[in-house]
Amino acid sequence: MTAATATTAETFRPALHYAAQNTWLNDPNGLIFHGGVYHLYYQNNPLGNVWGNMSWGHATSTDLLTWTEHPVAIACDENEDIFSGSIIYDRENTSGFGNDSVAPLVAIYTSAFKPGSAHEGTQAQSLAYSLDGGYTWTKHIGNPVLTRGSAEFRDPKVIRYDGAAGSYWVMVAVEAKDFQAVLYKSENLKDWELLSTFGPANATGGVWECPDLFQLPVDGDPENLKWVLTVNLNPGGPNNGSAGQYFIGDFDGTTFTSTSTVTEGLQDPARLGDYQWLDWGRDYYAAVSFSDAPDNHRLMIAWMNNWEYANQIPTTPWRSPMSLAREITLKSSNGKLRLVQQPAGDWTAMAGPESFRLTDTILHEGVQVLPGGAGTVQRIDITVTPGSAEEFGLILRGHGAKGTRVGIRPVEGALFVDRRESGQTDFHESFPSIDTAPIRPTDGAYDLTIYVDRCSVEVFAQGGQVTMTELIFPAETSTDLSVYAVGGTATVNSLQVTQFA
Repeated sequence: MTAATATTAETFRPALHYAAQNTWLNDPNGLIFHGGVYHLYYQNNPLGNVWGNMSWGHATSTDLLTWTEHPVAIACDENEDIFSGSIIYDRENTSGFGNDSVAPLVAIYTSAFKPGSAHEGTQAQSLAYSLDGGYTWTKHIGNPVLTRGSAEFRDPKVIRYDGAAGSYWVMVAVEAKDFQAVLYKSENLKDWELLSTFGPANATGGVWECPDLFQLPVDGDPENLKWVLTVNLNPGGPNNGSAGQYFIGDFDGTTFTSTSTVTEGLQDPARLGDYQWLDWGRDYYAAVSFSDAPDNHRLMIAWMNNWEYANQIPTTPWRSPMSLAREITLKSSNGKLRLVQQPAGDWTAMAGPESFRLTDTILHEGVQVLPGGAGTVQRIDITVTPGSAEEFGLILRGHGAKGTRVGIRPVEGALFVDRRESGQTDFHESFPSIDTAPIRPTDGAYDLTIYVDRCSVEVFAQGGQVTMTELIFPAETSTDLSVYAVGGTATVNSLQVTQFA
């Protein structure tokens, strides 16, 4: 391989996001903070860069910004593929996997049993344990520990419940094609008792996968706690393909009751925009949160790809990045509870100097390239007040007027990402897209914080009340940043560009 070819092959490797060195990855699994280290496990094909040979890859970080890749943690074998799941720190050694000096980490994962195995054709829940802080794992000899004889029973997230009903482990998994979250309890992680089911509800346009269940204070008030159930689905997202939705409500140790459900049963296609989405972009899927994050913060990571075109994106030798880690909070806004998301970690530690600033500038019809704003890896903060323009916004990773448009249409109440001219788009027919999310002004203005990486855009709008995550594959020479308006004027109150690389 020539130097020029090597450079081209790595054109899209992210600077801010995790990607495996030379293999495929998808769903984040077993996220846990343990021993001062964030552990990111994930669905991994250790033998190639397309989906297959599902095992758990492994990376670690001390700051959620930079990651170190480790050898495969839990490998597939002749009997099973290792599908998604979670990890808990079994402090009291309820499982018996620990010893007098070490409490175990326990992974609860889905065994997808292969032809010829004893449980052929089924998906069931199994255990593995680690006594060295999560670097090597031993599969439980008694696997699987929970089976329903189902081919679509997967993705267990296990939490510790301590409440009025007692103290025990709770598992939330899915019956994927039934659009149901199924909840179980256990004292020892090995013997499980069915508690209840939730669903179908809201979005059911595709199989349900990768659930999560956690508690958050409303507006930071520790006396006002709500439970959140997240469920990812594929397809059926608000802009087609893969996506994640959430429900807000209560959990009494047995049953999750949603107070935010819009439609019971199978979805009403006309209500798709009314559901609560973790992210409105095309490329935020299988999102799950960390166990035992410091100071009770709720931190979440998602797979930054979409099953419509996941195996075809033009990256090599690796394929698929993860999203930025996000801190999730629950806030009341306009009489409604919603999740608010912000990038986690101290990004100022990685940032270079501010490279460009613009204040109190009127945008007129057309595109204005900002000479000092060019870059490939950057954070953009912009506040805009609408005027007479029917549309206004930014063109990222551009070449003149062509690039990725992040815009607002005030009359429609819409934020959008248009990647039809974002660079390479012809590898799959569904990739060139205009994707939209609802947005309302705050004090008459729109605030966007945008993280631009070599193959992605993550938009955090209105303080993180609305997010959009999209893959893009621009040419290395497409570095322009522009502002634009259509059909009138708008005012840029402030625009700041910070370079990362």
